[in-house]
Amino acid sequence: MPGEASRANGRKGGRPRGSKSPQTLDKLMAREFTRQRVTEALEGLLEAQIAHAKGLKYLVVRNAKTGKFERVTKERMDALLESGDEQELERLEVWDKDPSVQAFTDLLNRALDKPAEQEQSHKHSGKIEIGWKGQRPR
Repeated sequence: MPGEASRANGRKGGRPRGSKSPQTLDKLMAREFTRQRVTEALEGLLEAQIAHAKGLKYLVVRNAKTGKFERVTKERMDALLESGDEQELERLEVWDKDPSVQAFTDLLNRALDKPAEQEQSHKHSGKIEIGWKGQRPR
């Protein structure tokens, strides 16, 4: 068991109370940097998250050589429309992505606070009792 000398020596060294280690300071700086960057882009991020929660639509075109569908960028769409090539335009399709329940839940949890976890209506004791009351069946 430590004695009075150990307690007294313990008070002499170490980092002063309330000071933070270099690793903690680095983590705080990184967290603040991230917070600032996310805050700057918050409007666009929220719009994207809301769109994801509602479900997304995007344009695809079937590649004539491979037969695979590829997403169409705005530049490619403009080029296809300008060319007026009917075969190319026939291969265009609009695909839907289902709404994301996780995105919706996350938005609500952040906007309206996460709901409290409901307590179960019955509790388990953790014991299993096997036996019969009265006579055993034959």
